[in-house]
Amino acid sequence: MHEPIKDLGLTRILICNDDGITAPGLHLLERIARAFTDDVWVVAPETEQSGASHAITLHRPLRMRAVEERRYVVDGTPSDCVLLAINRLLHDRKPDLVLSGINRGDNLGEDVHYSGTVAAAMEGALLGVRAIAVSQVFTAPQAVRWETSERFVPEVIRAVTGMGWKRNVLITVNIPDVAPEAVCGIMVARQGKRKIGDHLEERVDPRGRPYIWIGGQRNEDRTAPGTDLEAICRGAVTVTPLCVDLTHGPTMEALRKVFP
Repeated sequence: MHEPIKDLGLTRILICNDDGITAPGLHLLERIARAFTDDVWVVAPETEQSGASHAITLHRPLRMRAVEERRYVVDGTPSDCVLLAINRLLHDRKPDLVLSGINRGDNLGEDVHYSGTVAAAMEGALLGVRAIAVSQVFTAPQAVRWETSERFVPEVIRAVTGMGWKRNVLITVNIPDVAPEAVCGIMVARQGKRKIGDHLEERVDPRGRPYIWIGGQRNEDRTAPGTDLEAICRGAVTVTPLCVDLTHGPTMEALRKVFP
C-alpha cells in the first residue's frame, strides 16, 4: 500500500511521456512538478512514441544520454524510459512518484491499452512506484488548451498523492478541451467504451502497391453515465484508477468449476 504523501516538497519525481523530449506537454508537466519539489528528473523518448503501448525493447541495445542536468533522452519506448530511469539512473533512491504526460490528446476508454503515456505510468506501478498519467484533450486544428492543464493538474496531483492507494494501481487523468473557467468539476469515472481501428483506409502507393492506413476515428459511446467519455464531453476533468492485474475474478471462479 502506498502511504499518503504529506509533503510533496520532500519527494523525488520522475517525468516521462510518449510525445518525446521536446513536447510542450512534457515541459509543462516539468514546470508543475518543480513547483512541488526540486528533485525532479525527466527521462523521455528521443522521438514520438504515440501508440507504443507497453512495448519494451529487447532485440537491440538502448542508449540513454543527458541533454541537460537531470534531463535524459532514450532511443526507445516510454516503458523503456521508466525502466532505465528507476532501475539504473535512480537506483540509489527510487522516485516517490512517476508522472507521465502531459499527452497532446486524450486517453479515454480503451485508448489506455494502446497509450504510451499510460504505459509509462503502468511501468512505474509495476516497479512499485506511485504513478499518474495525464492527457490534455484537444480538437485539431484548434490550439491545445495547455492553460487548462496548468490550472487543474497540480490540484489533482496534490489530492491523489494525499491519499493512499494499492501498489498495483495507477491513476489516469484527462483534462477537457475547454477553457479553465468552463471546467465543470473533477469527476472520478470508470472507463467508457471506445475502440480505435474501426476506420481502415486502403490506398495505393506511387509504385502501385496497396497499403492500409489505420484512421484515428473511434466508435464511442459518449452518453453512458459515470464514464470518462461522458464526463469529458460535459467539460469535467476525469480521474480513473487502473489496475495492472488483468485477472478477471468471476471468470476465474467459473473456470475452477470446469477445472476443479
